[in-house]
Amino acid sequence: MRRIVLTFGLIAGGLLSLMMVVSMAFHEQIGFDRGLVVGYTTMVLSFLLVFFGVRAYRDTVGGGSISFGRALGVGLLISLVACVCYVVTWQFVYRLMMPDYMERYAAYVLEKARASGATPEQLAAQSQEMARFREMYRNPLVNAAMTFVEPLPVALLMTLVSAGILRRRGPAVERVAAETSLVV
Repeated sequence: MRRIVLTFGLIAGGLLSLMMVVSMAFHEQIGFDRGLVVGYTTMVLSFLLVFFGVRAYRDTVGGGSISFGRALGVGLLISLVACVCYVVTWQFVYRLMMPDYMERYAAYVLEKARASGATPEQLAAQSQEMARFREMYRNPLVNAAMTFVEPLPVALLMTLVSAGILRRRGPAVERVAAETSLVV
């Protein structure tokens, strides 16, 4: 199981990391709004490897059968490895390539609020909130935790879907279930 989890988790994490580095290199051209779309599209594509990893586990280790719970566990482990790769990559990107990322993001948020017609009081409140957020984000543990949570919903969704699609009862389980249903 370890080999399958690491193989598929590292491939998914590698794809996430590669696309993050590429999109951050072109961040000025992509922008924050389209960057969000590019980022989450990349996450969905990368977490497709959860499906293939669970299927590989089912076919090789499980002998063609796997329970929903086991498929969920394998998928979560693959997702965990990929998310850790994502967090580690962001820490390097943030520190080395984009140390001013939060300042640029704060400016973007304020400009978007200003363009939507926010009052000066609302802009001041938004500015204070962004200052608190920037300060929090300077803490590496908070930064890592917030970064880990970014791909997590996509990972959980892909894991649940994969476990639901790939679960398959083995011949012995099907026989016992058939016998039990005949008795009742």
